[in-house]
Amino acid sequence: MKILLIGKHGQVAWELQRTLAPIGDVVAVGRSDVNLVDVAAVRKLVGEIRPAVVVNAAAYTAVDKAETETEHCHQINATLPGVLAEETKKVDALFVHYSTDYVFDGTKTSPYVENDPTNPLGVYGASKLAGEEAVRAVGADYLLFRLCWVYGARGQNFMLTMLRLAREREKLRVVRDQVGCPTWSRMIAEVTAQAVRQVLASKDRAIYSGIYHLAASGNTNWHGFASRIVELMPEAERKCREIEAITTAEYPTPAKRPAYSVLNCDKLAKTFGLRLPDWECSLRQVLDKP
Repeated sequence: MKILLIGKHGQVAWELQRTLAPIGDVVAVGRSDVNLVDVAAVRKLVGEIRPAVVVNAAAYTAVDKAETETEHCHQINATLPGVLAEETKKVDALFVHYSTDYVFDGTKTSPYVENDPTNPLGVYGASKLAGEEAVRAVGADYLLFRLCWVYGARGQNFMLTMLRLAREREKLRVVRDQVGCPTWSRMIAEVTAQAVRQVLASKDRAIYSGIYHLAASGNTNWHGFASRIVELMPEAERKCREIEAITTAEYPTPAKRPAYSVLNCDKLAKTFGLRLPDWECSLRQVLDKP
């Protein structure tokens, strides 16, 4: 059985190459292997491989740049998922796709559930929502996971940025009025693989099709996340001695972020029996702390 993994260089896809390997023969491709904005090339890729599962981990994630690189962002986050879903349906495969908490506006004060109204604040969130809608419209068998505050030991993410800055600066200034669920990329890959196993073993894959929130348990703000990262650093590596809590207004960015991004993952737990550990527990594992 073949599994086509799109976006092999991303932090989630890197972990997926390992977690999906026991399920089938993983064919991992990235931008260097196929032009992801070339619709014909993408269709040809799926048609030639004829996988049993297509996992799309490719995404345009530069939230601020998206405000000016609108077309490219839309091509990767909205058009590509729709095309992949269409081709996946043609070969009667299962389609797995990832979205984001940024489809919400953050005005809610309790964890978001899957059917809460969406209202993205910027181009990035709007493009991911368009991708969701494109996938649903195709009608293939699909698993669509909304993620939140993804980080890991590879790629570009908040944790790695904080580690680097804490080695370079004595003081950091981090936003405190945005709340979310820091989620380790490895946990996302582990849950994805376990969910895929269950769907493939089912006599009726369609009953699993839908959107699921996939995020760590617990929540914090960016300042709290940064503080814990720095606290867990080896003392000898740490130059930073102070982390000042600031407001979003004190750190203006081209794209507006939701103030509250906590995701309710009960649907994932009820359907697959899967729930991620607390974000602090995962952070300790990433940083190899007992």
